[in-house]
Amino acid sequence: MAMLERARGTDPGVEWQLADLHTWAPSSPVELLYSNAALHWLDDHDALFPALVAMLAPGGVLAVQMPRNFSEPSHTSLYETVRDGPWRAQLEPMIRVEPTKPAAHYHALLAPHVRELDVWETTYLQSLSGDNPVAEFVRGSALGPFLAALAGDERTAFESAYRTRVTAAYPARADGTTLFPFRRIFIVARRA
Repeated sequence: MAMLERARGTDPGVEWQLADLHTWAPSSPVELLYSNAALHWLDDHDALFPALVAMLAPGGVLAVQMPRNFSEPSHTSLYETVRDGPWRAQLEPMIRVEPTKPAAHYHALLAPHVRELDVWETTYLQSLSGDNPVAEFVRGSALGPFLAALAGDERTAFESAYRTRVTAAYPARADGTTLFPFRRIFIVARRA
């Protein structure tokens, strides 16, 4: 909600809406649907993506960027931490091992519904600094829901265990920086 309030302050001429994307539909077909790092939070992409394309006007564009780092140590360390602690029963149902699929999956899914389609993956090599910067990066995304599900000492212990694992996976270099490869998938589809 805070993000939406900040967005409203940037451009009062835009109508900003809070809605569940599984049930939301525009009042009329749109020229552009754009999503940056949001759709990976939603399940059932096989139904979701064709539904999004169906919301486009003829010639309209769906432009999507989603993280695809879920099989990397930044995330597998999270799953291991969940499975190795007293919080396992509570947190394990929250694990989503592959929220995004390979590029070829989205190409096959969308190609029958569009006239132009580009799908690609890029790995960004981020140079991070600070104490355990990969854990800090993930804290604002994948780690957040797990921390929110715990309280007090249990939350502190869970985060500490995760931080220990992720530090081992991403050691700092001699210059103090930590290299963090982060893969993202991009989709640009134009409706016929």
